[in-house]
Amino acid sequence: MKLQDQVMVVTGAHSGMGAATATLLSEFGAKVALVDLQRADELAKKIKGYPVVCDVSDAVKGEEAIQAIVKHFGKITGCINCAGVATAARLVGRDGPHDLAQYTRTIQINLIGTFNMMRLCAAQMIKQTPENADGERGVIVNTASVAAFEGQIGQVAYSASKGGIVSMTLPAARELSKFGIRVMTIAPGIIDTPMMAGMPESVQSSLAESVTFPKRLGNVNEYAQLVKFIFENAYLNGSVIRLDGAIRMTEK
Repeated sequence: MKLQDQVMVVTGAHSGMGAATATLLSEFGAKVALVDLQRADELAKKIKGYPVVCDVSDAVKGEEAIQAIVKHFGKITGCINCAGVATAARLVGRDGPHDLAQYTRTIQINLIGTFNMMRLCAAQMIKQTPENADGERGVIVNTASVAAFEGQIGQVAYSASKGGIVSMTLPAARELSKFGIRVMTIAPGIIDTPMMAGMPESVQSSLAESVTFPKRLGNVNEYAQLVKFIFENAYLNGSVIRLDGAIRMTEK
C-alpha cells in the first residue's frame, strides 16, 4: 500500500516509537491521527496531524476517537498500536503475591487496548473502497516484545500481555483477509525510548552489550522504518517480526 494520502491511526503517539512512526509516515504523505492519553499538540502541529486524547482500553472512548478521526479525515487505512506500559513484579515477591490490580492494568492497556483499537479500525476499514489492485483496504501493525518469547523474572504480567498480542496476529489476519486487511506484529527488543533513557547509564550499557549485533540499543526510527516497510510490502501478513539485533534474553 502506498503511503501517500493514507490515513494512519497511531496510538501512543505522544512520544517514543509512536511519535517516530507518526513523523516518518507523514514525511511520505500519510495523514496521521495522533492517539494518546496526552494530547500531542506539538507533534500534530509539526506534521499537520490530528491529535486525539483517548484511553485505548476504554470501549466508549475508543469508539468516540475513531468517529472523530473518520469525521476529520474521511477514512482509516492504517492502525499502528504503540500504546503500552512496561511493568515489573515477581509472581511472589517480598510483600507477597503479585498485585492483581497491577496485572489487570497491564493486560488492560497492552492487550485489551491493542485489541480494542484493532477491532474498531478494522470495522471502519471494512466499510471502505479498496485502495489498490490487490484489494487492500487497510493494514494493522501491533507492537509486542521479545518478552513474549523470552520473558525475564518479574515480567509475568508484561510477557502475558505481549504474548497475547503475538497470538492474535495470525487469527486476525485470517479473519480479515477476505476484506483486504493485513495484520502484522513487531516484537521489539531493547529500544532507546524515553522510559529507557531514565535508567542509569550503567544499566543501559549492560543491556546494549547483551545485543548480538549491533551492540547498542535499538532506536525508535528503526521501528518506524519497519512499520513503513510493512505497509509498502503487500506480501507481509499474519506474521511477527523481531526487531532486536538478534538478542535472545537468557534467564537472569
